[in-house]
Amino acid sequence: MRFITFGKILLLGTLIFCSSINANAQSLSQKYIIGGRFGLSIGDGDAGLQIGPTGEYFFNNNMGISSDLNINTQTGTPVEWNVSYNYMLDVTDQRYRPYFDGGMSLWFSTGGPYFGLRFGGGVDFKIAPNMYVPADAQFGPVFGSGSSTFYFALTSGIRYVLP
Repeated sequence: MRFITFGKILLLGTLIFCSSINANAQSLSQKYIIGGRFGLSIGDGDAGLQIGPTGEYFFNNNMGISSDLNINTQTGTPVEWNVSYNYMLDVTDQRYRPYFDGGMSLWFSTGGPYFGLRFGGGVDFKIAPNMYVPADAQFGPVFGSGSSTFYFALTSGIRYVLP
């Protein structure tokens, strides 16, 4: 008998969510954002640097999904792949936009892939017509085999809105 694993359920849910976004996105304002991040990460009591590419797809002015691939310099060189839901707050001053995000992540390190939850937020500061510098904080648990650890990161970087 074949069992349905959590990964298959997660993949199916993501595909259904993305297809519903794409079906409704034709009448909404859409934008793609690419960039990179760099900063400090703390996990399992060990601090290190974090660097990696980011990509975002906003299907209207306030809501979108993003994905990151982060490499950390802690012991074991953990690599995180994150998928998050983003919500941008409306503000009158267009020079900055605060946001909240939350999602799930897979961690690849010594001993297997691990599952994590990630929450956070920050502010995007506009430096050019299509460029932003984020100030970002992320945190959440990472569930390992038999134990879990808490992850925290303070990062910045660059984001470019594709025309």
